[in-house]
Amino acid sequence: MRRADFLLLMFVCFIWAVNVVIGKLVFVHMAVPPIYYAAIRFLLVAGVLAPLLRPLPEQLGRIAIVALLVGAGHFGLLFLGLTASTPSSAAIVLQLGIPFTAILSVTVLRERTTTKAVVGTVVALAGVLVVIWNPDEMRASIGLLAIVGSTLSLSVGSILLKRLRHIEPLRLQAWVGVISWLPLALASLTLESNQLATSLDGGWLFLAALVFSVVVVTVWAHTSYYGLLRRYDANLIAPLTLAMPIITVALGVLITGDAVGPRQIAGSVVALAGVALVLTGRPAPLRPR
Repeated sequence: MRRADFLLLMFVCFIWAVNVVIGKLVFVHMAVPPIYYAAIRFLLVAGVLAPLLRPLPEQLGRIAIVALLVGAGHFGLLFLGLTASTPSSAAIVLQLGIPFTAILSVTVLRERTTTKAVVGTVVALAGVLVVIWNPDEMRASIGLLAIVGSTLSLSVGSILLKRLRHIEPLRLQAWVGVISWLPLALASLTLESNQLATSLDGGWLFLAALVFSVVVVTVWAHTSYYGLLRRYDANLIAPLTLAMPIITVALGVLITGDAVGPRQIAGSVVALAGVALVLTGRPAPLRPR
């Protein structure tokens, strides 16, 4: 992987980590309904990127399936799960996306891998689990089941994304917004209440969180991630996103005063060692396609 692309992926992980902190404020402190928040987010994305919807793309049916998986399915279930589970347990469950994507990339896309890359993925995952594991906070809940569904939805959508032809990442985001907001809105009307009241109570902080989520996270960060996923093998990209939970822990220390000890430091070192194995364990020199 080119150095510039690696740094881009790390910055994308940083943006995702910041978004977790913001999401916690929105769902816990502002009490904004999570499915409603996801619906508004994708509606605004569709509005911002509306000029990219024309002309109609090829493979519109497949694009719709990918959009529902990486948009409504992933974010709807993720936001719902975050309101009913602790951050530590949610972060652990989210790491299921690494083996999900790796298995699908090899079995469905027939991507090549090596023993060294597989070991690196396992080592990196183990390091992340050491950092965020807290047995006292792990318990079965509807929230954790929702996050499992969210992770699987994103993994399947990412694999199907690599089979799409002739659509740019930013244009794909426009269609994700258009296709995702309506089912989320209908789900919110059916399952949630006090949507408008909590939005108004949140004031400018709610608006700032929404703008950040739409412009920085969805339009820029996810578009950049989809572009990298189109250029590189999924079983390379997925393990490198383990940087995201590590960055999230660091932000927790800096912003919310979370305690850090030898376990977190050791886990971070192990995770970085696993990432290094992934980067050096390719079956052949990988160049952007």
